Amino acid sequence: MVDHDYPELDPRVEELVTEVIGRVADKWTMIVLEVLTEHGEQRFSRIAALADGISQKMLTQTLRHMERDGLVIRTVHPVVPPRVEYRLTDLGATLSEAFCGVWVWAAKNIDRIAAARADFDTR
Repeated sequence: MVDHDYPELDPRVEELVTEVIGRVADKWTMIVLEVLTEHGEQRFSRIAALADGISQKMLTQTLRHMERDGLVIRTVHPVVPPRVEYRLTDLGATLSEAFCGVWVWAAKNIDRIAAARADFDTR
């Protein structure tokens, strides 16, 4: 995508934005991000309980992707049985702040969206 009003974008940035937006815009990443923002560091089982409806496999995949992207830190405590906890990194917290803007936008525009949908559905 080239816009003549802006300098050419580094292809690595474009690739990263496409990849990260695709991942973080997925339902479970957003929910896990919200859980960790609201509740702080949590064990796997607690995240699963707070992210209602997520399967163990999907939570594992989501947390691995988030850890790889630097959004969460996985801490294994040396106890028996091992205790594993997850928390947001500073990078994850800034992403959470960015998503907060989407929630504010949704709250401000919920009635307008509902009206537009109703209008569309009657056509």
